[in-house]
Amino acid sequence: MPSDISRTIEAVWRIEAAKVIGALARMVRDVGLAEELAQDALVAAIEQWPKEGVPDNPGAWLLAVGKRRAIDRIRRDRRAQEKWHLLAEDESEDAPEIPERDAVDDDLLRLMFTACHPLLSAEARVALALRLLGGLTTDEIARAFLVPEPTIAQRIVRAKRMLKGIPFEAPRGEERAKRLPSVLEAIYLIFNEGYTTTAGENWMRPQLCEEATRLGRILAHLTPDEAEVHGLVALMELQASRFAARTAPDGEAVLLLEQDRARWDRVLIRHGLAALAKAEVLGKRGPYTLQAAIAGCHARARTAEETDWVKIAALYAALMQAMPSPVVELNRAVAMGIAFGPEAGIEIADALMQDGSLRNYHLLPAVRGDLLEKLGRFDEARAEFERAAALTRNGRERELMKKRAAALMGSV
Repeated sequence: MPSDISRTIEAVWRIEAAKVIGALARMVRDVGLAEELAQDALVAAIEQWPKEGVPDNPGAWLLAVGKRRAIDRIRRDRRAQEKWHLLAEDESEDAPEIPERDAVDDDLLRLMFTACHPLLSAEARVALALRLLGGLTTDEIARAFLVPEPTIAQRIVRAKRMLKGIPFEAPRGEERAKRLPSVLEAIYLIFNEGYTTTAGENWMRPQLCEEATRLGRILAHLTPDEAEVHGLVALMELQASRFAARTAPDGEAVLLLEQDRARWDRVLIRHGLAALAKAEVLGKRGPYTLQAAIAGCHARARTAEETDWVKIAALYAALMQAMPSPVVELNRAVAMGIAFGPEAGIEIADALMQDGSLRNYHLLPAVRGDLLEKLGRFDEARAEFERAAALTRNGRERELMKKRAAALMGSV
């Protein structure tokens, strides 16, 4: 297959996969079967488009082929006769159907809430979301999360099996409010893994961040009155704006306060601040909106010295009320240490050490090392940086921690 056609099909699939799977799932009421039918349509495109050319409406072409495959499948399956009426009217249609915009929106929303159903584990929701909504292959997902491909395949198979019998619907009212956090969590877990990779030698995986942000934007379009959806989009846009400044030319990680802010993406910052403003207008600040507000403080500061750390510390205190977490408290320690002096920060960090809930979390000794260094307690700081290096599974972070420890050798 010519490489240009191959790239075109790949691009079309990334854009159209979720819409096609969503439309087919509405018809057959089975997410797993809908994905199989969509994959059949993709195979048909790979076989036919190089010979016949790319159709004017490739998404409608894929959907039409998927529907014909569904009809063939139902004909062969006597146990599925009750589904016939859902598709019979399409049997005689040779021309591709172009779904109404509202129907496409509803299908995408249903697919999001089904793929990210709280019945599934967080890992399964992430894998299924990337597969069904992001159009990524099992191999791509496995490589992104540095796990064996069979592991991801098993997660996806189990997830689809667990979803059998689950209504393919977009919940409304209280039910939507109850299930929305699992959708937002899945999207943000994808983003976080791309923003700071938990393992391996890469500091970031931008493709995962791009997929998560794309899904967030789609969700914001589909649920325009949900404040936390806009808050999540704002958070991802603002954090993504720093990508170019987060690594040195040799790939070494560059910490936030040392980044060249001229390299921050001002377009993404404008988009992020606009989404943040929309979230704040729509309702009370939730966890994602509060985190976006913190990112907004950094984005508005032209230099690290101009950052409003007192406001950031207050926002972290509010975030602790909305979403109590030792990780949030650790971030509050950083903000307090900069806003009010390292003594204020080390007090919080020491309490977290005593608590023990973050004993294996590499950023706790990293933060303590930074605060201890500022207090002139260099031997203790060096030991903490060495402990952080031993705990992290990310090669770039390990190098950074070792470098900071080495810089304190011989300090008095």
